[in-house]
This record gives sequence, C-alpha cells and structure tokens, in this order.
Amino acid sequence: MRRTTVRRTALAASTLSLALLVSGCGSEGSAAKEESKGKTSSGAPTAPATTSAQNVLSQAELDKLVLAEADLKDHKVAKPTQADLASSKTVTTDKAACKPLGDVMALRAPGSPGASATRKVMAVPKGPGASASAEEKAKAGLDALGSTITADTLASYSGRGAADALAALKKAGADCAGGFSLIAEGDKTAFKVSPASYTAGDEAVAFTLTADLDGEPGTSHLVAIRQGTTLATFYAFSLAGKAEQPKAVIDAQLKKLA
Repeated sequence: MRRTTVRRTALAASTLSLALLVSGCGSEGSAAKEESKGKTSSGAPTAPATTSAQNVLSQAELDKLVLAEADLKDHKVAKPTQADLASSKTVTTDKAACKPLGDVMALRAPGSPGASATRKVMAVPKGPGASASAEEKAKAGLDALGSTITADTLASYSGRGAADALAALKKAGADCAGGFSLIAEGDKTAFKVSPASYTAGDEAVAFTLTADLDGEPGTSHLVAIRQGTTLATFYAFSLAGKAEQPKAVIDAQLKKLA
C-alpha cells in the first residue's frame, strides 16, 4: 500500500517517535512561537462579540497554558519541530471553503490569531513487562502506532477574531460535508465531514472526518472550543487509521485554561 497523504501528514505533523515512547523521556520543552497570519474566511456567519481586549492572551501566556506533559497522565507531549512547521505550511485543500478545516489538520490556527502555541500529544499504551517475549514486545510496538495522536493548538485573537474563526470552522464543516481533499506533497486524500458532539467553553463545534485510505476507511476527529478571545483546536488521528475523540486531552487543556 502506498503512503497516503494522511499518513504523510500524520508523520510530518504530529507523530512522536517510537524511541520516545520506549524511553519514557519527556519531550515537552519551551513553547513554539509560530504565528499564523492568514485571513479569516469570508462569508462566515457572525457570532457574539468576544471579551474585551485586555483579556487577549499574549504569546508568553499561551506558552504557559498550552498542555505540558505534567498536565496529563499516560500521554507524551512534544513541541512541533521546525520540520513539522515547515511541512504544515505546504498542506492545502482542494476547495477554498474547506481551508479552516485544513488549517486545524495541519497544525495551524484558523483565522487571524495574534499568537498561537501548538503541542503534539500521544496517548501511551501500557508497555510490555520486563519478562515479555519478543512477540509481545513487537505487539506493544504495533499498539503504540495505533495510539491516538492529537494536535492541540491554542490561539488568541483580538476583537471578534476567535468567534469569527469558530464560525468559519462551523461553516466549513457544513460546506464540505460532501467531501474535500487534503493535499500534501502533491498527493490528495479525500475526506467526508459529519457533525459530532462536544459541549464546552463559550461555544464549541466538533466533526468526525472519514478518509479514504487506499480503499480503507480512516476516522479522525476535529474539535474547536472558544473561551473568550482564545480558541482551542484539537485534531486527533491514528496511524492505524481509526482514532478516538481525544476527551482526556481536551478536558486537560480546558482545565488549564479555566
């Protein structure tokens, strides 16, 4: 089976190495200072005004509030590498209306944030015991590849920016329900979008994305939650093809934002 766009994007954007999982060494360090300067999608439905400007989080505040390894048990947390960030800039969608979805899937904050911070979070499966056989150790390695990986991005916006970015995501989910393609390294992977449920913050939106992986279905999840002028977005997938909605990751991030 050829490497699909989903797997290429996954490896480039959010995978923690197997060596990291085996060693148990933490990899979360100082926050990445990537700043998104894209334009808010035009035509997005209006939303209630956000809180006043003095509540807009700075880059330093986002760096402290984004998830760290100490915040979540049984997970590894890492900053995106420079290679991750470079790869994310090349990811596009075949339909302009679907760009907000593609942004979240490629480690980018939607809309026009003033600052953003991203972490890669991987659920760590229980490892084999010291007396495990070679076969059991090999199976544990495969189980690790099937873990859910989540791109967790916090972004702060001035004025109505956070509300507008969430509204653009809602509109993109509706407009792209029939399907769109994520394009990376010249390859296309088709996705269909269906509504999902998540209630939190001032407002939230969630989608389930089903991909065609060389004729096999793959399931990933996108959740976005606005808290005042801050937008938290989560994109969860698995290299094995079927991810779970990352409730533990989302709850830990929202607890830190509260």
